Amino acid sequence: MAGLVVSGTQVSYIGQDCREIPEHLGRDCGHFAKRLDLSFNLLRSLEGLSAFRSLEELILDNNLLGDDLVLPGLPQLHTLTLNKNQITDLERLLDHLAEVTPALEYLSLLGNVACPNELVSLEKDEEDYKRYRCFVLHKLPNLKFLDAQKVTRQEREEALVRGAFMKVVKPKQTLSAYSVL
Repeated sequence: MAGLVVSGTQVSYIGQDCREIPEHLGRDCGHFAKRLDLSFNLLRSLEGLSAFRSLEELILDNNLLGDDLVLPGLPQLHTLTLNKNQITDLERLLDHLAEVTPALEYLSLLGNVACPNELVSLEKDEEDYKRYRCFVLHKLPNLKFLDAQKVTRQEREEALVRGAFMKVVKPKQTLSAYSVL
């Protein structure tokens, strides 16, 4: 199979322009794969991922995954990277991850609108990013790394105290004072 690379328990299917996880991938590799890299594809759905029950690492960078992202229960997953996708609803994602990935320790969301930093928008600054980290750690207190940065004791303590109040709220579109009604 062109594009498929298997090395021990590591499975890579990178840059194949697939829109969904190929059925053969789960059938042939799902029972042994501990690390799965599906980067640089055109994935909008993770249907078929349930065949990979023993995953510990899942790399989904540079796809088209959005707010309707659904992961199956992955009790052993400790590393998840979703860099450069189309995720905008941070709270929905974090609530879902808390439910289906109880062992998660490393999460990276860089390059998504949900991760407010200069990679996404020049309007975002360091304070926006600090609030984001605090909110993520409030929702996922077991994380040890977030966006390739080690979680500090100070961040963890702040998340306990203030995390619930650090939700980044998207302003609703309103009519301007000058609009004609």
